[in-house]
Amino acid sequence: MANKEKYIQIYEVGPRDGLQNEAQPVPTDAKIRYIEALARAGHTRIEATSFVRPGVIPQLSDAHEVYTGLQNQTGVRYIALTPNRKGMENGLAAGLQEGAIFTAASEAFTKKNINATIDESIARFGDVMALASDAGIPVRGYVSTVVECPYAGKIDPEAVLDVCRRLLDLGVYQVSLGETIGVAVPDDIARLLDVLLKEIPAEKLAGHFHDTRGTALASVFRAIEFGLRIFDASSGGLGGCPYAPGAAGNLATEDLVYALHRSGYETGIDLEALALATSGIAQSLGREPTGRVYLACKS
Repeated sequence: MANKEKYIQIYEVGPRDGLQNEAQPVPTDAKIRYIEALARAGHTRIEATSFVRPGVIPQLSDAHEVYTGLQNQTGVRYIALTPNRKGMENGLAAGLQEGAIFTAASEAFTKKNINATIDESIARFGDVMALASDAGIPVRGYVSTVVECPYAGKIDPEAVLDVCRRLLDLGVYQVSLGETIGVAVPDDIARLLDVLLKEIPAEKLAGHFHDTRGTALASVFRAIEFGLRIFDASSGGLGGCPYAPGAAGNLATEDLVYALHRSGYETGIDLEALALATSGIAQSLGREPTGRVYLACKS
C-alpha cells in the first residue's frame, strides 16, 4: 500500500446483500464460485451470506454450505450476518471469520425489518457479542436508514449517533452507515458526518450508499472529504433492501472502483477480474446486472 490516505477499503456485499433479493435462489456452487472469483479480483473483505432462519431469507438458506465450501485465501476475510444468538452459533459451527449485526436509526424501520424496536434489537446483540468475544472473532455493525426512512421520513443525525454509539459500546469494531433508500445527496452525508465525527473517529465508520437515484458515488466522494476510507458496494449493482420500497440497488463495485482509480485512489481490486466475477454470477441469474462500468467492460 503506497499511501494510506489514498487507499480505500471496499467491502463487497454482492453475495449477501446482492443475492438476497433474487426471485429464485442461486445454486450453492454458483455462489461459491462467485465469492472466490471476487477474492481473486483483489477483494479482502467479502460479505458471503447470512445465518438467519431459512424462512426469513430463503435465498440464503444454504449459508452453512456456502461458508464451509469456501477455500480460505490469504488476506481474505469472509463475513456473514449473525443477527441473533442462534445465527452466531450457526456461524461459529461453520468456521465463521467475522460476524455482523444490524439495526436501524428508525423505529418504524426496525419494526418492519426485524419486528423489534431499536432497544430490543440492541438487547439481542449482547449474546451475539459475548459468543464472538469468546471465539475471538470481530463483529461489524450496520445501521440502516441513516438519512431517511421509507416509513418515518427524514432521520435526525443525532438519532444515528445514538445508535452508532451503542453499537460501538457493545464492541463492534466498525459501523457501516446504510443510506437504505438511495435518496441522499452529498450535503445530506455532510450533515450526518458533521454530527457523527464529533464523537466517532472516521476509521470506525463505513459508508453503504444505495444508488436508487444515481447519487451514491457523489455521496462516497463527499464522505472521503470527511476522512472515511471504507465503503460497501455490490458487484454489478446487485441487490437492495427487501424492506425498503424503491431501494433499487446497491452502488455497483465496478462503478466505485473505476471512479476511485481514475481519481488517484487505490483499492487493490482488478477491475477486469471483478467484471469477470460479476459476469459469472450473471449467468446463474439469467440476466445482466445494471452497473454502468460493468456493462461498459462487457461492450
